[in-house]
Amino acid sequence: MTQLEYARRGLITEQMQIAAAAEGVPPEFIRDGLAAGTIVICHNIKHANGNPLPVGTGLRTKINANIGSSSDDTDMQKELEKARTAVKYGADAIMDLSTGGPVDEIRRAVVAETNACIGSVPLYQAALDAVRVKKKAIVDMTVDDIFAGIIKHAEDGVDFITVHCGVTRSTVDRMKNEGRLMDVVSRGGAFTIEWMAYNRQENPLFEHFDKLLDITKEYDMTLSLGDGFRPGCLADATDRAQIQELIILGELTQRAQEAGVQVMIEGPGHVPLNQIQANILLQKRLCHGAPFYVLGPLVTDIAPGYDHITCAIGGAIAAAAGADFLCYVTPSEHLRLPDVQDVRDGVIASRIAAHAADIAKGVRGAMDKDIQMATCRKKLDWEGQFALALDEDKAREFRANSPVADHGACTMCGEFCAYKVMDDAMKR
Repeated sequence: MTQLEYARRGLITEQMQIAAAAEGVPPEFIRDGLAAGTIVICHNIKHANGNPLPVGTGLRTKINANIGSSSDDTDMQKELEKARTAVKYGADAIMDLSTGGPVDEIRRAVVAETNACIGSVPLYQAALDAVRVKKKAIVDMTVDDIFAGIIKHAEDGVDFITVHCGVTRSTVDRMKNEGRLMDVVSRGGAFTIEWMAYNRQENPLFEHFDKLLDITKEYDMTLSLGDGFRPGCLADATDRAQIQELIILGELTQRAQEAGVQVMIEGPGHVPLNQIQANILLQKRLCHGAPFYVLGPLVTDIAPGYDHITCAIGGAIAAAAGADFLCYVTPSEHLRLPDVQDVRDGVIASRIAAHAADIAKGVRGAMDKDIQMATCRKKLDWEGQFALALDEDKAREFRANSPVADHGACTMCGEFCAYKVMDDAMKR
């Protein structure tokens, strides 16, 4: 049985106990959330070294880091270093989105390298195998080719897969009728639309959704229902195509949960500040409270080189409004494949957003470290501050690069440090 099916029978599994211990909640809380569909545990039964990752309502907001090669950069060791860096700085999950070089070897190495939760987009695999192995165009993929990619990732231990099941012919028509500035920016969504247009057929992942459920149920993979029509710029946010896709995903969520398959929903994208909360509330309503996994959202389109900041702003608002899982964006978004430093910066920025949102949501224990940090700062306890910092290495580096006199404060205020002044004042 899947974790969802165990939960619906009132049973508590080892995975639920591990998840509960990690979150500091009773196992019954995890079980009840699973049964209701508001919590998922991402854990493929083939991922022997992986930790079960709970995502959903009432839990700490999780962070995903995208890595992966491209046809212009195929270095597997670089991708493994990105994976190690992402985990070191606090990513809960890693999505391998490789589209160039030894993609099978990269994915399997990433799965073996870390105990983090692993996600992927199997359609990339199917497209690459069609082009490189079967020597045919992407549009000539068969339905069997597409599902073969899903099975390959399931066998390799991938814990959750993004599948663009809501990209249908009717949704494409809605996009065309309304008009969009940037059309479709999702790579998986674009592949699917091209395939449908060329073959004059419906999306196989929508048309054969029951087959998809059979495969994912066998491995207890979590379905991450992808947002092929996510807005790629602010001007396209919350339009008819995006909402039509979301309605379809809500219907598919019900079908998946009835079959015993765990589901989360992916969301935008580029969204103005004043639309973020509405997007979260709409998703939760239409998709029956299923966990929401958002890319960003990015709150402006004009900050290339700083999109980890635009992402963190939107991510904090989204998570505070109820989003459960944040996909990071790095400073190199829209510019190039991220390097190791970009991964570090992206993870830390999203962790800041997630933690700020958890405090706002009242997640159990979220405020504890902030209180401890305040105590350490008042005492000028630098080692305590470093230990509590989201990026301990950077905090230590900044402190070390600024010579400090015997007063023990930082060089911002020096001997006139407010903590020292108040300490003397309160003793009088």
